[in-house]
Amino acid sequence: MHSGALVQSMLVPLLVILLCTVEDTLLQSVQVGGGVCRLSSEASSRRCRTPDGKVCSGRGSCDCGICICQATDPGKFYGPLCECHDWVCAIHNGKTCNRGYCDCGTCECDDGWFGEACQFQEDCTLSGKKSKELCKNPQGVVCSNRTCNCGSCLCHGEDGRGLITGQFCECDDSECLDEDSGEVCGHGQCYCGNCFCAAGWHGDKCEFQCDMSPWESKRRCTSPDGKICSNRTCVCGECNCHDVDPSGDWGDIHGDTCECDERNCFSTYDRYTDDFCSHGQCNCGRCDCKEGWAGPKCEHPLSCSLSVESSLKKCRGTSNLPCFGRQCLCGQCTCHPPGDNRVHGKNCECDDRQCEDLSGEVCGGE
Repeated sequence: MHSGALVQSMLVPLLVILLCTVEDTLLQSVQVGGGVCRLSSEASSRRCRTPDGKVCSGRGSCDCGICICQATDPGKFYGPLCECHDWVCAIHNGKTCNRGYCDCGTCECDDGWFGEACQFQEDCTLSGKKSKELCKNPQGVVCSNRTCNCGSCLCHGEDGRGLITGQFCECDDSECLDEDSGEVCGHGQCYCGNCFCAAGWHGDKCEFQCDMSPWESKRRCTSPDGKICSNRTCVCGECNCHDVDPSGDWGDIHGDTCECDERNCFSTYDRYTDDFCSHGQCNCGRCDCKEGWAGPKCEHPLSCSLSVESSLKKCRGTSNLPCFGRQCLCGQCTCHPPGDNRVHGKNCECDDRQCEDLSGEVCGGE
């Protein structure tokens, strides 16, 4: 080796060490013993502020001009101003940046590979048939009728915005588009048409900011039995009780932690009064009876000499249900609505409707 080359090879690592030392010295120069910052609060904040005016990109705290980034699910923020987070990089076949690495939310691909998730190979060695087979979804459709390239789907939409995604171009991310701002999940990431918000943000398009920590939000949503919103959704310290069972009427599920489910009263529906809790009111899933009434449906008058249990037992007869599922009042069965005598018997055990034909005649009219 020439002496000049030898000297040069030794100088490079020495220069790197020197630069690192200078950087450490500069960082230490703004602090003195005991951790007291020599910068003014204004100067410190200015060093931590991004061009859009946010301190540490809104993802960390500023300590003497240096951003301390928060490590939060689902990813870790990093960068001088906490501007990067790995979890926004594209995924292919379950792997982030398939043939590359994630750099501040963008995939840097290995040689010979390209694409948003480094999923496309520049020089393909697959046969056309094999490539097509790899591009078929479980239903046998190739790339949702888009382009297949060397066993991977090219999902570019007509608008060129890259809103069609997924291994087989099955995801339409236009569902994540905010029509007012034009942003896709403003403070989050879109996965197959659904917005997953960054810590501290919520809303269908991640457009609302939460002013409390995730831990405080979780604490406010946790009920005494340890469940978060009774297994429903917690948004910024408040429980969203109506989003799990869309078949339930609005307001059926309520309470600070969604602990009240009025649908529990539905089983007490009294078809003779066309009401739940016939002589009472449903309160947090339980019938609260009016004065003078008792029973699970508030159907038993306290003026009755029989207890609730004795009344139901007397109405039960040979059936498991009192009055074969009809109305029991103080040990007496009411078998039919007024004017309809087809159901009768002491315990409503006789149902002559079984003898009716399609025209409504009983036993052929005989």
